[in-house]
Amino acid sequence: MGTLSPVVKEQTFTYSLTRKFLTLIIYLILPSLALFRLLYYHPLLLPPSPTPDQLQTTIVTTSKAVKTPVDEACDYTKGRWVYEKVGPLYNGTTCGTIKQGQNCITHGRPDLGYLFWRWKPNKCKLPRFDPNMFLQLFSNKHLAFVGDSMARNQLESLLCMLATVYAPNLVYTSGEDNKFRRWHFDSHNFTISIYWSPFLVHGIEKSKDGPDHNELYLDRVNERWAKDLGHIDTIVFSIGHWFLHPAVYFEGDSVLGCHYCPGLNHTEIGFYDVLRKAVKTTFKTVSERTRSNGNQIDVLLTTFSPSHFEGDWDKAGACPKTMPYRRGEKLLQGMDAEIRNIEIEEVQSAKQFEDLRVEALDVTQLSLMRPDSHPGPYMYPFPFANGVPERVQNDCVHWCLPGAIDTWNEMLLEVVKKWTITSRGEK
Repeated sequence: MGTLSPVVKEQTFTYSLTRKFLTLIIYLILPSLALFRLLYYHPLLLPPSPTPDQLQTTIVTTSKAVKTPVDEACDYTKGRWVYEKVGPLYNGTTCGTIKQGQNCITHGRPDLGYLFWRWKPNKCKLPRFDPNMFLQLFSNKHLAFVGDSMARNQLESLLCMLATVYAPNLVYTSGEDNKFRRWHFDSHNFTISIYWSPFLVHGIEKSKDGPDHNELYLDRVNERWAKDLGHIDTIVFSIGHWFLHPAVYFEGDSVLGCHYCPGLNHTEIGFYDVLRKAVKTTFKTVSERTRSNGNQIDVLLTTFSPSHFEGDWDKAGACPKTMPYRRGEKLLQGMDAEIRNIEIEEVQSAKQFEDLRVEALDVTQLSLMRPDSHPGPYMYPFPFANGVPERVQNDCVHWCLPGAIDTWNEMLLEVVKKWTITSRGEK
């Protein structure tokens, strides 16, 4: 056989080197593409969390030099919002339980900066939500959210975060707009429910066919949720906004007065004392039913969540801000402060009941600082697709999911963790 010419030798060497280089590139790229596909199309699996017993052992035996999972002295109510590159656990397309009016991402909201702010307490750390730990702490239990649409908003936030590790099964639905629903996590035998009860006490809501005001009976609770107390382990109450509407108040068969009731021969008494009495009646009833049922129940009250309308809500008011308020820029005052103070005071008063563990989820201040996290005009899909209409309805009361409201459930988890390592006698 003849020898190869120098040109052919050089071409052969170049071809061989190119093949080796391409092979190396393929081996480097394929694993990267596989990893990208795994992370992009599937939720990132979180490491397994400690069981409640392990959690208690960890906290009890950990030395003082190591931070424990629960900072019992932490005041989560005072702090600031800080920007963080790590986004939320879920989004508008990966969670199927978001009410359409709060699904801001799929409704076309163009600015997504509101997703990357985390609440940082002044003197401690609020850990990111751990769905595995939450489900373990609530294994074989029933958690109920009771109240107005803010209770539903918080519930749906929680469901979305839990669904990143296990899918909930909807097992019951009833009422207009699915106001009564129940889900079950088969993986942990965990039940979670929502009960529509915007006053907690018995009430008749205004309607087209009935009175043009609400009627509240302050001496008895709404049995729609109270009749199930014997089957509930933890209950989260949330009320406030519906007390701003016109109403007549009763105690027994006697009229106590009203709020904004022109044309009716009743004394105007406002709603602050009425709100206090409704919360007081609720806690007292839960305590009495708990003693009679022989079960133990943990109670939380999520404090009032301020709205952020710039202008009247029913006169084209909007919430156009795209950034949180800085610390000290927005003060808690007026009606927002008054409602929050009433709720905090009644939680403290309810701690006298020996058969209840009661705590407040004090979200008022941190929520006040987030005017950017409401649906605004994106309560409807793509509101500006055909140009800017003359009048656009805004929702500046509820919260985008995901969004600032997810922080409420991070606080909820921290309270439950603290309860897990604290006996009822030490409450």
